[in-house]
Amino acid sequence: MTRRAPFAALLGGYAISVAGTSMSAVAIPWLVLSTTGSAATTGLVAFAEMAPYVVAQALAGPLVDRAGLRRAFVSGNVLAAIAVGAIPVAHATGVLTLPTLLTLVAVAGAVRGTADCANGALVPTTASLGGIALERAAGLNSGANRLALLVGAPPATAVVTLAGSPLVVAIDAATFAAAAAMGAIWVRVPRQPTTAPPDRTAPDGTRSDRTATGGTATGGTALGRYGRDLAAGLRFIRTDRLLLGLITMIAVTNLLDQGLAAVMLPVWARERFGSAGALGVLAGVGGLGSVLGNLLGAWLGPRLSRRALYSVGFLVGGAPRFLVLVLAGTLPSVIGVVLVSEVFAGSLNPVIGATAYERIPENLRARVLGAVRASSWIGVPFGGLFGGYAIEALGTRPALLAFGTVYLLTTLAPFVFPAWRQLRRPDPAPVGDRHPAVA
Repeated sequence: MTRRAPFAALLGGYAISVAGTSMSAVAIPWLVLSTTGSAATTGLVAFAEMAPYVVAQALAGPLVDRAGLRRAFVSGNVLAAIAVGAIPVAHATGVLTLPTLLTLVAVAGAVRGTADCANGALVPTTASLGGIALERAAGLNSGANRLALLVGAPPATAVVTLAGSPLVVAIDAATFAAAAAMGAIWVRVPRQPTTAPPDRTAPDGTRSDRTATGGTATGGTALGRYGRDLAAGLRFIRTDRLLLGLITMIAVTNLLDQGLAAVMLPVWARERFGSAGALGVLAGVGGLGSVLGNLLGAWLGPRLSRRALYSVGFLVGGAPRFLVLVLAGTLPSVIGVVLVSEVFAGSLNPVIGATAYERIPENLRARVLGAVRASSWIGVPFGGLFGGYAIEALGTRPALLAFGTVYLLTTLAPFVFPAWRQLRRPDPAPVGDRHPAVA
């Protein structure tokens, strides 16, 4: 087995499972609509899956640390395969009631969130083992996610039309099983350290005790140890001003992005063109731009200034998408701006990922990265809500202008606040301090 095989297997398994999830994102809503005819019920099922997923991202870190990253990744995918696979079985046997479906998707969301929490921490671990630059590792991981989302939906639509939704959901279950098998066979990594040196220096220069940096306290109940482990991750985030700034900025922009994608763009397309055709074109162009941006960021990230790439990427990749909808009158001009903006926005992921990987101690990665991702997504459920109310209160163009203005002001933060000066590649360690990873 080559030293890069664990990273390649992790990336491949993750992409396969995300593609399957993208297929289920088409099939399960269609299954609910075709059996109940209720949009409200469809939304309830979507919420029942996503809420446990986000909560698991935030809370599963200490459990993932104790179980081990590889074991948590494999177990989470196995359990997801079982939960998702039970849906077509229950449908075929006539016992798929709404409470049953809600229970199964909630379990699937929770265990999928746990597996993805482990995946996030495995990316830098396997990349370091293979000698892969962290910017490239983060970019490839994010690019695999975007590409899998892009290629999963079209075949799902065709299979749903030809063979029905349950078959697509069964395929999704098989992708989780494939991801688990790839992780079990090929993802071999060094054993994680269980303690950290006392009196570690936090990224902002403050000193933290052993527990705050991930040391395992002895004694107490399992629940008490879990609480201390979880609190250690949250304390680390609180003491790292750059990481806290990244989380806040991404949470705000994710909320605004969701408002644009879920409400504002569909309303704009309906008012301007009277059909969903333009919306489909823009979604495809945006997805393509995002994949290209991730790949470019993975390639150029190690060669460019992180602060410049992040600052310019957010500036070009954010507000212009809102403003062009206000100012432009033709679809080609909107397509051009969306494509360029998504390329720049996609290039951000390698910078964000590499920065987080480097600043978070290895024995804290699962719990901190999970909390970071959950915090970054905290505004997503409210994005569509705020977008809809803004359009109702102000009208489409003023609402787009308001969201675009807030986005622009948010993306000026790296140019203004001193904490963003830390957004740089760390100095290389002296040769004597480098320790090769042990397979």
